[in-house]
Amino acid sequence: MEQGKLYYQDCHLKTFQATVLACEHTEKGYEVLLDQTAFYPEGGGQACDTGTLDAVRVLDVRERQEQVVHYCDGPLTVGQRVTGTIDWDRRFDLMQQHTGEHLLSGLIHDRFGYHNSGFHVGAQVMEVDFDGPIDPQALSELEQQANALVWANLPVNCFYPSPEELPTIGYRTKRELPWPVRIVQIPGGDTCACCGVHVGSTGEVGLIKILSCVKFHGGVRLEMVCGSRAYRYIRDVFDQNRKVSQLLSAKVLETATAVEKLQQSFHAEKFRATGLEKQVFDAIAESYRDAGFALCFQPGLDGGSVRELANRIASVCGGIAAVLSGSDEEGYSICLASTGEDVRPLGQATVQALNGRGGGKPGAFQGTLRATKGEIETFFKQ
Repeated sequence: MEQGKLYYQDCHLKTFQATVLACEHTEKGYEVLLDQTAFYPEGGGQACDTGTLDAVRVLDVRERQEQVVHYCDGPLTVGQRVTGTIDWDRRFDLMQQHTGEHLLSGLIHDRFGYHNSGFHVGAQVMEVDFDGPIDPQALSELEQQANALVWANLPVNCFYPSPEELPTIGYRTKRELPWPVRIVQIPGGDTCACCGVHVGSTGEVGLIKILSCVKFHGGVRLEMVCGSRAYRYIRDVFDQNRKVSQLLSAKVLETATAVEKLQQSFHAEKFRATGLEKQVFDAIAESYRDAGFALCFQPGLDGGSVRELANRIASVCGGIAAVLSGSDEEGYSICLASTGEDVRPLGQATVQALNGRGGGKPGAFQGTLRATKGEIETFFKQ
């Protein structure tokens, strides 16, 4: 079965010898056919292998009408005997991801009856879709069970049952498949129809880590990493958390508690600062009492504070308050406010004259200006 497809006979085969059967120049490069190959073609959600045939790079591999087509960056001679070399780090990484997905998908199917409705191994993470909801507690338990199967170092068996045997095997599949069907079986983990390549035993997966779970098309989409990807992810997370722990003067496993205390302190200071700001605004507003029109530049305010100060001044000045905050280099935030006048006409005239934009209601107009302080003062004097 699958004669010439060496990747099914030995998934750990890194180099092999083959004879070139055909080589044709196309838009995608040189299409090369071999009498046998260890290059896995893209399929089943798993990316293809890359590598070399002698000195020629294999850039892509696809299956076309039972033939494995190698897309190369240079020509080879028909009848030539070549040495194929797989980019092993890439292949082993893909096998780790795919086998780890089998373990988790098998456990989810066994527990909920859900099907794996989508599977893609990306450059950084693997996405796996399921056609039903999974709560966080169950997901945590499933991750622990999957890793227990990894550490049990169980054999990963890949085989073709006979036509008589196939109906007796309870295997995971989304639709009825005609014989021949390739079965991937992991004792206690999964039995599934699959055309991909896998590690020889679950221990080679190393580690399975679920990164996220979001609702997707009535079910969920998981982001996960396995093996070397999981190690790199946890290493990077640890490095980040170690930096955080140093900044907080907290132990690595106590950073969350330290952040909670910092947030509580921050909210208390923010509440206190808001109270002080109101007192300052009241004092500033009082200085414009009965001024009629008030023009106030106040540095360091955000948009909300600019509006708050404008309202407070407008409540005592007896006319329109114009409050601005910013700089000549960065521009100014502005709020025009009044308790009795429609400030929108003045607001539109202001943004038109001073290269700005904004909008609002009769009692408050807010926007931004790209002008200098002197230009703004001159405009309002006029």
